Amino acid sequence: MPKVKTNSGAKKRFRITATGKIRRKHAYKNHILTKKETKRKRRLSHFTLVSSADLPRVKALLNL
Repeated sequence: MPKVKTNSGAKKRFRITATGKIRRKHAYKNHILTKKETKRKRRLSHFTLVSSADLPRVKALLNL
């Protein structure tokens, strides 16, 4: 049986923390930044954890 491939898009977007949680970046930080407040852009720069509702889907993409 062949090996199961990891989704290439997912492996670029997610990182696994030392405790096994999955880290992701915030959306809405790519373009049209002039109309967004500095505070909002700064908050969007930080990483956050994948929600519990999305964890099974993301784990399936990453073959965890």
